[in-house]
Amino acid sequence: QVQLVESGGGLVQAGGSLRLSCTTSGRTFSGYTMAWFRQAPGKEREFVTAIKYNGDSTRYADSVKGRFTFSRDNAENTVYLQMNSLKPEDTAVYHCAADWMGSGSAFWRSYDYWGQGTQVTVSS
Repeated sequence: QVQLVESGGGLVQAGGSLRLSCTTSGRTFSGYTMAWFRQAPGKEREFVTAIKYNGDSTRYADSVKGRFTFSRDNAENTVYLQMNSLKPEDTAVYHCAADWMGSGSAFWRSYDYWGQGTQVTVSS
């Protein structure tokens, strides 16, 4: 069993920045491909970014490419999502997800473990 705990959400003005963290416990963190998804009210869950378990590739949704940076610190069992140039349309609950030895899929059903989420609100 793996527990994921997100932190770092909040309220920020458009153009601002936030850094989300997701800390895991349980099995060996370095074997997990990690991802962030987000869900706004009334909308479907949306892929944001994923980083493979071996750290050799990271993918981003087109909507966040060039603004968001996803990184992992295996020594700290933590991943970080640096979000810059935030827009009101980035407002959502952001969920961290984990997939053992995963390929970095953008499909949410590929991930076995999920955090409770952290709210990000961007005001215009």
